[in-house]
Amino acid sequence: MSPEQSRPPSMTPLPREGEDALHGEKMVVNMGPSHPSTHGVLRLVLTLDGEVVTAVQPHVGYLHRGMEKIAEGMTYHQFIPYTDRLDYLAPLSNNVAYVLAVEKLIGVTVPPRAQVIRVLCCEIARISAHLLWLGTGAFDLGAATVFFHTFRERETLYNIIESLTGSRMTTSYTRVGGLARDLPEGWAGQVAAFVAGFPKFLDEIDSLLTGNRIWMKRTQGIGRISARDAVDLSLTGPNLRGSGVAYDLRKAEPYSGYENYDFEVPIGSEGDAYDRYLVRLEEMRQSTRILEQALKALPDGPICIDDPKVVLPKKERVLTSMEALIEQFMIVTQGFPAPRGEIYHAIEAPKGELGFYIRSEGEKSPYRLHIRSPSFINLQAIEKMAVGGLVSDLIAVIASLDPVMGEVDR
Repeated sequence: MSPEQSRPPSMTPLPREGEDALHGEKMVVNMGPSHPSTHGVLRLVLTLDGEVVTAVQPHVGYLHRGMEKIAEGMTYHQFIPYTDRLDYLAPLSNNVAYVLAVEKLIGVTVPPRAQVIRVLCCEIARISAHLLWLGTGAFDLGAATVFFHTFRERETLYNIIESLTGSRMTTSYTRVGGLARDLPEGWAGQVAAFVAGFPKFLDEIDSLLTGNRIWMKRTQGIGRISARDAVDLSLTGPNLRGSGVAYDLRKAEPYSGYENYDFEVPIGSEGDAYDRYLVRLEEMRQSTRILEQALKALPDGPICIDDPKVVLPKKERVLTSMEALIEQFMIVTQGFPAPRGEIYHAIEAPKGELGFYIRSEGEKSPYRLHIRSPSFINLQAIEKMAVGGLVSDLIAVIASLDPVMGEVDR
């Protein structure tokens, strides 16, 4: 067997012709699926000219679980825990996105207290997800100190989440028509204490990274994408705003009362990895502002709609009332039918526009359910961002996109 025949397929050089032969052979190599450089089970097939990337082909599907098909055999309530496993770094946000879509389908609006608590959940999820992005993204490029600082703050947030939901990661807190339970005693104080100290932490990160020469050289001009290309590729979230497009669903199509909050939408100018870093850093500041306003605006009152066909009765009623026992039995075993029709509803999740399309035929389960996951859409930009750069810059490009493979593959 010749050396050419024995070469592994993934390392087979591509033939050169004419003047290109002076530069040597192009090489096709696999990058991933591995952690942490490709952020989970993402495989990239690279064509390299030395260390220069000339082509990138993403391969996904290694984590595919068929969630959208699973939803067709479940009641609307039963699918809520599956949304935790999409962007598993922001499960509270995923819960809200899904139940808002179902509530739009069945035509209900939750009470004001539930809306404010949902806003608190979404902004806590945004800060937590951005902190993990910042810590792991900095670690990818060699800034290990930042990683430890960000995970210290995330630990505080996970304690807050655990106090609210009983779980640190798979929360399943939101319900169709309201919430699983009201705020525990002292929880608002926990959030207020975090909000009071968090801006100082952001200032610390700002001083560590923003003017750091090594960080700037590794991110400025890297993974640049224009506003037109970002729009053409359907990018959303910080990746779109980093290119200078001020599109945020909390402003463009407000939900859960976001129109009542005062906050800014940060945007970049160059569309590079450095701008996407600055946008997410400022987004955490704005989320802190929203949390502060939400705590002040938190009203008293019910956390669920008054509809025994949709919302489970309180446990004490179930133990003492036959009617309540029947109501619980029907919801748990049969669910509730939704009107015939189709809807789409989306929220501004940490990664971008997270949307749910639901088609109903009047049954207890959706006839079709499709998830518009931002990480999946944003991955389209890898080739546009990476071609012409170095392999080492590709690490920065992937990190700046902040993909989570749980919602890429679904």
